[in-house]
Amino acid sequence: MTIRLKTQADLEDALAALLRLDPRLVPVMEIAGMPALRQREPGFAGLAAIVCGQQLSTTAAAAIWGRVSAAFDPFHHDALKAARTDKLGRLGLSAAKIKTLKIIARELAAERLNLDVLAEQDADASHHTLTQLHGIGPWTADIYLLFCLGHGDAWPAGDLAIQEAMRIGLGLKARPTVKQMGPLADIWRPMRGAAAHLWWAYYHAVKRREGAIAAKPATKPISGRQVTTSAQKRLREKPIKAS
Repeated sequence: MTIRLKTQADLEDALAALLRLDPRLVPVMEIAGMPALRQREPGFAGLAAIVCGQQLSTTAAAAIWGRVSAAFDPFHHDALKAARTDKLGRLGLSAAKIKTLKIIARELAAERLNLDVLAEQDADASHHTLTQLHGIGPWTADIYLLFCLGHGDAWPAGDLAIQEAMRIGLGLKARPTVKQMGPLADIWRPMRGAAAHLWWAYYHAVKRREGAIAAKPATKPISGRQVTTSAQKRLREKPIKAS
């Protein structure tokens, strides 16, 4: 079963199901509040934007992507594939990123890569497909699957904010490693993408409270009857939409 997170309602349905599945998330939701669905443009443009922003500040990434996207109208893999390397370099792209973008463009043009079908495949299989491309690491692959395609089971195991949030929220002794993040999230399949949204929201809520709750992590399962009235209204039982 593939869960799609295309609307805010989809995310709320998935989170309601997660809280019923894993009561440890109830106090996490109470602190985090309902997260907003984060979405980016799908297709080649969405993946290219993520590649352009790798290892850069938000401001620098936005500036470079603004120049790149403006230089190609419409933004299509054929145009990028044919573009001169020196032109791309003048837009602010590094040699490594130019190589990655051109490889992706060539794979799309040759129809060896179909970004649209990744949303319907198993998240781990889609992750593997993307990371086989030069310059596409695990984080880039997972962010594309989650934000651009709305894949409900995409799991950014290497995201430090999610790791730290889970350390606090699950009462772990140390921040989990990438290897440990997989087994920890297995209980949330096929909705790990919704869980990621929740953990990001929780992380930011904890930061706003300046660590006030860090000394009291949720280490024991909590009954669903302990959810507050506001949460009950927000997370009333709904069927999960699957495609």
